[in-house]
Amino acid sequence: MDAIRQAASCPIEECDRRKLDDLARGQIHQGVVLEAGALPVANGDQWVKQDFPSDAIVVVLDGIEDPHNFGAIVCTAIACGAYGILYGKDRSAPLSPAAVKSAAGAMEHAELVQATNLVRALEGLKQAGFWIAAFDEDAPQNLWEADLSGRIALVIGSEGKGVRRLMKEHCDFHVRIPMPGPLTTLNASVSAAVALVECLRQRQTP
Repeated sequence: MDAIRQAASCPIEECDRRKLDDLARGQIHQGVVLEAGALPVANGDQWVKQDFPSDAIVVVLDGIEDPHNFGAIVCTAIACGAYGILYGKDRSAPLSPAAVKSAAGAMEHAELVQATNLVRALEGLKQAGFWIAAFDEDAPQNLWEADLSGRIALVIGSEGKGVRRLMKEHCDFHVRIPMPGPLTTLNASVSAAVALVECLRQRQTP
């Protein structure tokens, strides 16, 4: 334990399981609980005014309310090199312990951006040179046909209703994930993963 204290360079307190359960507030803790400061969250209005890399990928979450989906999307976004995760102030999953755990360590590496008005944030991304793609199961164009190179923002809709109509109207194009099987929709985090991997493939394939 002394070696762990020295390596961690922070206070470590040993306690019984009951106290860990109280500190974790019902979450599964696996015998360890860390008390840390709040994660930094950028202001959407200011964030979209920066000079982005020429191949930046931004994931836009429109009404993702399930913290597990939120965390899983952040995890995939970071693994695929996304530049930022943009989400609304309202109708969005909070940065809860469940979301952080679902992100499997990725949340601390993510550029988290909260916007009071997501539509206005999309317009800011357009001015910064982004193309905006909304995912819609009824879109005429499938994902494999879309050009996702350059600066691209991927709009992932809510678990139940998908991308809101007003958000769709401010997107440059709509795409769907082709699914020949009996199911027509995927979980939001799975859809985001498929889209991000396709973005990555287009950037790495001549």
